[in-house]
This record gives sequence, C-alpha cells and structure tokens, in this order.
Amino acid sequence: MIKTGEPDWNDLRYFLAAARAGTLSGAARALGVRHTTISRRLTALEGALGVSLVVRRPHGIEITPLGRKLLPLGDDLERAMQALTALVRSGKNRVRLALPSGFSSLFGQSMAAFHKTHPNINLELTSGSRPVDLQRGEADLAVRVGVVGDDSLIAQKLCVAGWSIYASQRYLDRHPMPIDPRQLAGHEIIGFHASLAGVPGAKWIEAHGAGATTVFRVAEMTEMLAAALSGAGLAVMPCMLAESEPRMLRLAPDILGSHPVSLVYRREIGAEAPVRAVIRFVASVIKDHAVLISGEAR
Repeated sequence: MIKTGEPDWNDLRYFLAAARAGTLSGAARALGVRHTTISRRLTALEGALGVSLVVRRPHGIEITPLGRKLLPLGDDLERAMQALTALVRSGKNRVRLALPSGFSSLFGQSMAAFHKTHPNINLELTSGSRPVDLQRGEADLAVRVGVVGDDSLIAQKLCVAGWSIYASQRYLDRHPMPIDPRQLAGHEIIGFHASLAGVPGAKWIEAHGAGATTVFRVAEMTEMLAAALSGAGLAVMPCMLAESEPRMLRLAPDILGSHPVSLVYRREIGAEAPVRAVIRFVASVIKDHAVLISGEAR
C-alpha cells in the first residue's frame, strides 16, 4: 500500500471503534453512522499511512500486527482530544453533571439559587444507574456511589449512603409485621438486575433471601420504588430514595448496608473556574442532605 498523503486523524476514531467492536457494523452502531462510512474512513486512513490496519473477514475484522501497535497510540490521542474538548467546553461555561438515580430531586430546589449566583454557567444534569464514562467525555463531573476504582480520576468523598428494607402498606396488608429482614423466606422480594449485583441491597438479598420469591428484577432504583409502592414485594433500597416517599414504610431501624458517595472528575478540568463552582455547589447540596442519604436519623 502506497502512502498518498498526511492522515486525517479524525479517521482514527473509526479505526478505534472498529477495533473495539470487532465488526464494521458494530462500529457503525457505536458511532451512529453507516457501516459503509466506517469502511470508507478505514480505507482512507490506511491509504494515507500506506499500511494495512485491518483485514476484512466474512464475520468481522482482524487487526493487523501493525494495527495493534497503533491502538494504544490511538487511545492516547483520543483521550488528549477528549480532554481538549472538555477544556474548551469548560471555557464556554458549560458543565455537565451526571447523578445516580434518585439524586436529581436533591438538586431541584437549589438550582435556581445556583443560577442566580452563577448566571453565566450552563449546568446540565443527567441521571441514571449506569456510570458515565468521564474519560470518554460523557460528562464533566459525576456523583458516584460505591468505590471509585479509576486512579486517574479525582474522587472527592461527600458522604455515605445507607440502605434498609421497605414495603408499602399494600404489601403489609398481605404480610403483616413484624418482618425479620434476616429471614426473608416466604416473602416476595424485588430483585436486582445483574448489572447491580454489587450494590448493598443485592448483597443483602443474596445473604438473607433464601426461600423468598423474586417477583422481578430491576435495573433502576426508581423502578424498584415504583414496584414497591404497588405492593409487589419487599425492597432493600437506598434510604434517601425510599424515605422521600411517605407511602414507603421502613421495616427495620438498622442500616443494612452502605457505600460511599463521591464526586468524581478528570484532573485536567478541576482547575477550571466553572467546574470549581459546580464542585462547591454539589458538595454543599450533598452536605445539606447527608443525614437523609445516610438513613441514620429516624
């Protein structure tokens, strides 16, 4: 293959996506383009470099030895471009904050005050159970529950989130109190999707749920709250979420499990003034609700 010119490094995104997906169609789905676009951009990159990076097979692609050597360099370049993009976005006063399910309600009443104090900062909130990938630029900051395992990220511990066991009156009409949370045999319980197997509630049910019937499994804590309110079963869930709903009844005074709550962000954006303002805002809001989040006060 003859080199015909300088490479367009934007084509590198398509090569990295293809290598990660293993197929052109998988890369196309990841980037939201046609698979023919992936093929064309790969061909353009190979032509500019004068080397073959992939071998097209009937059931996918195979990365050439030289292509495998290029992958870590491509990853470094991608992270550098993402960091540059994040810095530019911060310079434009746009900060994206990702929250776990159930946390957005804590920020609602404080948002107006924040915007009054910082009218030039465009703060965007997203919420969900799936942790966002900060390294890939899915958000600038994230409130994360559980241990943060990425040493390349700054993790500022905010508080501890407690879990306990709850039910609605509809459930208790069928299964009157007292209910021993350590002996759940004979009860209906709301279980957890495999993606949440590491949360305290899932671990409690695994340890004490022998003989119980799992009526269904959820991937979002808001879904668990809705199911418990309907009377479907017992729910071991975050105290903050359950105790914000007056129709939910706590069945045990104890905290059955807990994990840390941290604010996480990339080191390179931590010094930006808009980001620092949001960091202070998040820390203040969580501090104001730390007792509720912990579940300790009854």
